[in-house]
Order: sequence, then C-alpha cells, then structure tokens
Amino acid sequence: MLMLKPLRLMGALMTCLLLPAACSLVTPKFGRPTVTVVGVELVSGNLLQQNFRVKFNIQNPNDRALPVSGLQAALNVGGEPVAQGQNDHAFVVPAAGNIDFDMIITANMALALLKLANKVDQHADSIDYDVSGAARIDLPFLRNLPFHQTGSFSLNGIR
Repeated sequence: MLMLKPLRLMGALMTCLLLPAACSLVTPKFGRPTVTVVGVELVSGNLLQQNFRVKFNIQNPNDRALPVSGLQAALNVGGEPVAQGQNDHAFVVPAAGNIDFDMIITANMALALLKLANKVDQHADSIDYDVSGAARIDLPFLRNLPFHQTGSFSLNGIR
C-alpha cells in the first residue's frame, strides 16, 4: 500500500507534464492569410461618398482549408481613414491555396484627394497606405484571423 502512493504520485506528475504537449498537438495553429488587392471598379458615387467593388486575393499558407464566413477591411492613406467595407458571403480558401473574392468598399475620395494633393505639393515621391481587417473563420477553435499590410503608392507622374 505504501508503494502505491508513490506510483500514483509519479503518474499524476507525468500526466501534468505531458498534458500541455498533447494539447499542443491537438490545437491547430493557423498562419495569417495574405490579402492583396487585385482590382478596383467604381460602382456608384457622388462628391462625398463612392462605392467601389474591390477584388481581393486571399492566400492560405496553412495545411487545412480555411472556411471564411466574412471579412471586414479598412484602408488608410497617409495615416487618414479613407475607405472601409465588409463582406458577409462565406467562401472556403483551399489548403495551401488562394481564392479571389469581391467586396464593396465605401470611400471618401475627397479626403483622399486632399491628402494626395498635400503630398504632391510637398514634392513627395510616394504616399503610405495600410490595409487592415480580419477574416471571420468558421471553425470552433478559431474565430478571427487579423491581417495588416502596408505599402506605398508612387506619386511619380502625378505632378
């Protein structure tokens, strides 16, 4: 009976040590998708607000398909919010694959043009932008995959 307690204690210690490792094998790790803009088309608009159909490409670096239930995105140009939109249409990005999808982005081009004119007046060569948002994932253990990309638009040829 005295030998049984140390064996139970050893078993409990081994379980405590191995449980986190076992959980890490069960919990899948997803890499962030790469989201790029591949096309823009003006759908409707007026002086204050414009609606653009923006075609995105999302690349899945994971070894499992990525069921996306929606996506929201915002565009900042020169540090100012310029456009935002949301897509509630579900789609699946294949494992280690990519897919194109469209969404409507609502923009305030008057603000963007003012920012652009200011940079051109300063003789800048480019203006910075960033696109950020999140893909809503339809998996029980993962709900959102945020993304954030930065870059710059060349202003050469605008002056």
